[in-house]
Amino acid sequence: VEPVIGHLKDDCGLRRNWLKGSEGDVLHPVLCAAGYNLRWLMRAIARLGLKALFALWLLVGMLERVVSDEGGMAAGSAAGGGELNISGPTTDLLFYEGLHGAYVGDEVNIAAHMDLLIGVTPVINLEWIQKLKRDTDERGYHPEEVTRTILRRMPDYVNYIVPQFSRTDVNFQRVPLVDTSNPFALREIPLSEESLVVIHFNDHSRVHADFELLLREVPGAFRSHAQTLVVPGPQQERAMELIFKPAIRRLIEARDLARAA
Repeated sequence: VEPVIGHLKDDCGLRRNWLKGSEGDVLHPVLCAAGYNLRWLMRAIARLGLKALFALWLLVGMLERVVSDEGGMAAGSAAGGGELNISGPTTDLLFYEGLHGAYVGDEVNIAAHMDLLIGVTPVINLEWIQKLKRDTDERGYHPEEVTRTILRRMPDYVNYIVPQFSRTDVNFQRVPLVDTSNPFALREIPLSEESLVVIHFNDHSRVHADFELLLREVPGAFRSHAQTLVVPGPQQERAMELIFKPAIRRLIEARDLARAA
């Protein structure tokens, strides 16, 4: 799932919706997916040639007709049904990176389906600096356009994004040690060496916080609160490794036990 989403964003325009209104929101991902499939088709033509591709198309069509006629051919499909249900390869973990992993709404509770929730966010001024830098340098927007976008999205940010960090197991918040008082005037993102990372374990966290280990193994780490550790920016990856390796092992062990039962 994740590599396909990455290709859709980088190669097929999924990062930015240029279509207007709610209908545009619906059409845009469909068109991006169609573009992805067309790219795949063109690569197949270049690799296999038109004759081989036609043979593949004919074989798939015949298989669909067989499944439709026979019914229940694939494992998991209902008797008499025409659905071909082919399971993908097994995997140890499914990793989702995005804005809505801990979202809870009136009819949707994504957070309830997650075994581990990790929040990673900069302080708000740094987040705006990063967005301004990315959208002006990589996407060709004027700073004024980016500022308007930030203001337009602020209600959604406050109502839908921010509350998710209260549902996570652990939060990592990057705090710059240089002046970011006016993020709209800055054009350079503070370096990792110019930042601290605040690591907070929420009260309901499913991750064990071994502060003694972290203070011993992470250079420059100190405890600022009963459930909070602060580490130098360059040590964030090391801290993550120490925190999440045991947690991921426990998840895989629990999965193995469930499969064996």
